[in-house]
Amino acid sequence: MNCGRRWRMLAILAALAGLGACQTMPENLIEKPEVALRGVDVVGLGFNAQTFLLTFDISNPNAFALPVNHITYSVKLDGQRFAAGQTSGEIHVPAAGTSQFAISVELDLLNTAPTLLSIVREGVRRDVPYELKGELGIDIPFTPPVTYRSEGAIRLNSGGL
Repeated sequence: MNCGRRWRMLAILAALAGLGACQTMPENLIEKPEVALRGVDVVGLGFNAQTFLLTFDISNPNAFALPVNHITYSVKLDGQRFAAGQTSGEIHVPAAGTSQFAISVELDLLNTAPTLLSIVREGVRRDVPYELKGELGIDIPFTPPVTYRSEGAIRLNSGGL
């Protein structure tokens, strides 16, 4: 291999290594936002379906705004799977600030899990432990989805129903 060809090969390898470093750079620069379940509201009761409005807070610890373009979520109440899915849309989380988003969930509690029905009934009288986990899609080039996980307790709001 002649000297000129060797230098070109080294330049190409250096450029590829630089691109690989850029690809992981945003992940290292972004502090993970925190996501918490703020509320579970019963907004509709029927024999075949019950509708809940889940409200979440996203707290951004970074010194720059985070544009979130999709969210995957999984919610457990008292250890039982309650809801899971993905939502898309633009959520702007300000620098060192908090934003809220809400998801409407329709469930058939009578047929899916009698235990879950009991948890929902009790949840309007006492705090229910929850576990929340998922991913936030950040709309910044080369930034992979950011995972989150949180736990706490929440009281379900019957919304006057």
